[in-house]
Amino acid sequence: MLPVRNPTRRSVLQQAGGVVAASFHILRAAVRNTDIRVEDVSIAYEDYKYRTPIKFGGHVLDRATLLNVNCSVRTGDGRIAKGFGSMPLGNIWSFPSKVLSYEATLGAMQALAAQLAKITAHYKDFGHPIDISWALDPMYRKAAADVSERLSLAEPIPPLCALVTASAFDAAIHDAFGKAHGLNCYHTYGPEFMKYDLGHYLGPEYKGEFPSRYVSQEPKRRMPVYHLVSAIDPIEESDITKRINDGLPETLPEWIRYNGLTHFKIKLNGDDRKWDVERVLHVDRVTTQTQRQRGAKEWVYSLDFNEKCPNVQYLLDFLHEVKEKTAEGYERIQYVEQPTARDLKAHPENMMQEAAKLRPVVIDESLTDVEALLLSQKMGYTGAALKACKGQSHMMLIASVAEKHKLFLCVQDLTCPGASLIQSAALAAHVPGVAAIEANSRQFMPEANRAWESRFPGIFRITDGTMDTSELNKVGLGAVEG
Repeated sequence: MLPVRNPTRRSVLQQAGGVVAASFHILRAAVRNTDIRVEDVSIAYEDYKYRTPIKFGGHVLDRATLLNVNCSVRTGDGRIAKGFGSMPLGNIWSFPSKVLSYEATLGAMQALAAQLAKITAHYKDFGHPIDISWALDPMYRKAAADVSERLSLAEPIPPLCALVTASAFDAAIHDAFGKAHGLNCYHTYGPEFMKYDLGHYLGPEYKGEFPSRYVSQEPKRRMPVYHLVSAIDPIEESDITKRINDGLPETLPEWIRYNGLTHFKIKLNGDDRKWDVERVLHVDRVTTQTQRQRGAKEWVYSLDFNEKCPNVQYLLDFLHEVKEKTAEGYERIQYVEQPTARDLKAHPENMMQEAAKLRPVVIDESLTDVEALLLSQKMGYTGAALKACKGQSHMMLIASVAEKHKLFLCVQDLTCPGASLIQSAALAAHVPGVAAIEANSRQFMPEANRAWESRFPGIFRITDGTMDTSELNKVGLGAVEG
């Protein structure tokens, strides 16, 4: 998760196991009036059926469970504020398993969430939200191992899954911190609010620097929205076996006209090159015809294999074949996302230098901490996918490193609806190197967005292919108006 740069402090926390060790207080910096401590934490769930199934990484998914976290915090000068965080428990993506069922991995995440709620509520030291995340991180790791053992899981909860489960807690704390100070969270990542600089977390290269150097206080005013084309989505009318008839688009041309789309993320299988190539050709052919009818001049694609390519040669052969069969379509490929296995250390043979000469190659599933980001660079990756579901604190540190190293950046969501989409979109809008926003819930979980649409019309109603991100400046993480 977070990089380990202070082994003494980290080992103390690991030994604490879920309750803060008394010795940690000796190491604690003086409490500032702007610091907060957690007073109370509660969790709840919402379940949704997808409007239509989605296929990625070889899995078909038709439902989602949201973890909602409410917390209250107290500032160093005694003020109380409340925060809210929400995130889909994306177990199919964060805890893929060939031996555990969907219900088993979801149950493991919910058991872990219950444990994280207790750990977070018991943590009583003051600090900035990033400090609190830094301190809780080893406790969360240990909780994941403990829950795996207690449930006798055939496979332990992976680090990525623990990050996703913890992200709603971290979001609630950041949200409360911003509300305590009457500010949007992106105004609170500088020395006025953070007692430690980035060097404390990342090493001497970052001494004297803060996330505020790398993320903007104000959001970009408008950003293009990436539309997801899943591996089973109908592309044109002939692909539909039975219409949903719910008033929303059902084919790619319908979606393009409905939202004025210019950015398309194509999910590919990675185990059938012929199918993958034909899928891109099909999407490009239909999109080109529709865009020309609309008079659109420019549009782009991203390609996501969800780590299913068996090796880098598969990707190289695929890209060369696409270029051979549609030179214009090939030129529209903006980047390729996580083509091979997520465990970079276990697969040192998957060097991306040659592929990255053709198109930017970004990591997603692999990106669980700064160490993984730096390793990916050595392996030839040229970019990274930031994700709110990996934690706001983690993303502020990782975005700082990525911006400093001038990496290609994108922000992906987890079919995030409601508050989680607002957090994800804000991440994209405040990190300068990010050019577009992924927003899949409007396609697959519109019901979960309905309560938010009238309050944030620019976020949840896309009419010109872009999102009105100027709205992403409200207090806290912005999901609840102050």
